[in-house]
Amino acid sequence: MRALSASLFAAALVLTSSIVQAQAPATRVRGTVEKLEGAALTVKTPSGEDVAVALAPGYSVGGVVKAGVSDIKKGSFVGVGARPQADGTLLAVQVLIFPEAMRGTGEGHRAWGVLPDSTMTNATVAETVSRVDGANLVLTYPGGEQKVTITPDANIIMAAPAEASELSPGAQVAFTATRQAGGGLLASRVTIAKQGAQLPL
Repeated sequence: MRALSASLFAAALVLTSSIVQAQAPATRVRGTVEKLEGAALTVKTPSGEDVAVALAPGYSVGGVVKAGVSDIKKGSFVGVGARPQADGTLLAVQVLIFPEAMRGTGEGHRAWGVLPDSTMTNATVAETVSRVDGANLVLTYPGGEQKVTITPDANIIMAAPAEASELSPGAQVAFTATRQAGGGLLASRVTIAKQGAQLPL
C-alpha cells in the first residue's frame, strides 16, 4: 500500500510539473514516442516534427487516466485550466483530479501560460451541481472562490502510476523540457496518457 501511494505521489508530481508549472520559462512537448535509446527520447509532435530530448539522471515517469464528472466529488482537490466567460464564470478546458497526497499543491488562482487568455485554479470543490450535459463547480481557495462550468468537451484526468518501460514507440507523452547551454533539451519528468486518456495540455 505504501509503495502504491508513493507511485501515485510520483505520478502526480509529474503531472503537476506540466500543469501547475507550465508558465515557467521552458519548452512544452506533446506527441508520440518514436524511440527511446538509453536516456535519449525522440517524440513526434502533432505537427510532424521530431523532437529529441535527453532524460535527466533519475528522471520520473507518471501517467494519467481518463476520468469523468462523476469522479469529481465535493471536497476533491482539483486543478482546473479554464477560459473566463463574459458573466465572470470559468469554462473548463482541462480538469486534473489530484490524489489526496497532493492536496494543496499550487493552491490558488492565476494566469495559465499554456493557452491564451486562460487561467489555472487549484482548489477544493465546495459545491457541485450536475447536469445531463456536464456540471457546475464552486472552487474555494484561500482568499477567493471561482465558479466553473464543465462541458463534455473538457479533458478530465487523474494521476496514475507509470513505468519507464512504458516509454515505448506509440506511447502518447507530454513533458516540460529546459533548453541547455549546448542547445539541446533536457527533461526530468514525463507524463504518459493511459487507458484512452487525452494528454494534458
